[in-house]
Amino acid sequence: MAGLERISPVAAARPAEIGRMRHGPRESLPRHRHDEAFAAVVLSGGYVEAGDTGRHRAEPGDVILHRACEHHLDRFDRQGAEVLVLPLGLDWDGPVHGRLADPDAVARLAEHDHYAAVQRLLESLTGKPEASSADWPDLLARALRADPAVCLTEWSRAAGLHLGSVSRGFRQVFGVTPAAYRLAQRTQRAVDALLRTQIPLSAIAVDCGFADQAHMSRAVLRVAAQTPAALRRMRAAA
Repeated sequence: MAGLERISPVAAARPAEIGRMRHGPRESLPRHRHDEAFAAVVLSGGYVEAGDTGRHRAEPGDVILHRACEHHLDRFDRQGAEVLVLPLGLDWDGPVHGRLADPDAVARLAEHDHYAAVQRLLESLTGKPEASSADWPDLLARALRADPAVCLTEWSRAAGLHLGSVSRGFRQVFGVTPAAYRLAQRTQRAVDALLRTQIPLSAIAVDCGFADQAHMSRAVLRVAAQTPAALRRMRAAA
């Protein structure tokens, strides 16, 4: 039952260390959470990120933008990657994947002024459409992002796949089962509403498809490591 789904355990939150970061060849970061919104600007190398907003291929000049409390995993290429991490603020709600014509200009600016670098990034960022992958895990993830109420049994049957195979194959790509990914989508919608609106908690729970407010509170606590009320206080203090 959807109301009884549980989010699979994930690694502890990783702080988004601001500045340049170097990742080694074939490095792999398991599914984890970042509490604050940030942008990852690829300066060299490349990697694949798979998480709450889908699977993204990141190459030099690409930017992946993350909301607060998102989860994802990263698998780096054989040459590794150098990535510039910049803060976006608590309530980022813009594009997910974009391009910079001159990422080095943003990196140079970030050496002495992170705020100015973020402004330059946002001013010069161009959109990058979501890849039209035909791989079924990406198609399922896209369906769950569009509508977390999707029935996994019916989706598997329509795709000509066994439900057990779907669960195992999806987890290999995204680090969680489809059911957990679905609940993560509901929970992220709740987190977004908590950070950006004053809608009553009970109404958010209904709107996001939870069984009740208590179920939403448990899911938010597990994903964001804070209660809904604490998230709202944090937003008010920001």
